[in-house]
Amino acid sequence: MTARVRPAEPADLPRLAVVEGAADGLFAELFGDPGWDPPTSGEARAAEPGFLLVAEADGVVVGFAHVLDLAGHAHLEQLAVHPEHSRRGHGTALVRAALAEARRRGHDELTLSTYADVPWNAPYYRRLGFRELHELPPHLERVREHERAIGLERHGRRVLMAAPTAIG
Repeated sequence: MTARVRPAEPADLPRLAVVEGAADGLFAELFGDPGWDPPTSGEARAAEPGFLLVAEADGVVVGFAHVLDLAGHAHLEQLAVHPEHSRRGHGTALVRAALAEARRRGHDELTLSTYADVPWNAPYYRRLGFRELHELPPHLERVREHERAIGLERHGRRVLMAAPTAIG
């Protein structure tokens, strides 16, 4: 059963770090200790410019999408689904809802940064209509620089991708 996707509410915010932490466990299985910071709190995410969507199943938040407004551009900063609820279409529903909300807010595309060779990263987003960007605008160059600074590339090649919001 696909979850209902809706805007995050204040009561949802404490659950987001739980979902993200559980989803990060998949990277720990793949990379060993990935060495990145603990999950960002839902309250901190809600305070950033952009929007938060949650996927809810049986009254429980099982996933979320956090889209940042970066210099007037929509950027999917985080997509997380609790592993106990994965492979049920929740992530796809969240991505489609994020594309639709970005379009509603006047954006022509949604961008993201991800691992090129992790199956639930770039290959997954390709199936949803995202394409790899080879020339980056300044706001995405800053994303790439930040990821390099915090060492994300030590686990594999990172790619920046975009999809037109019209496909949502």
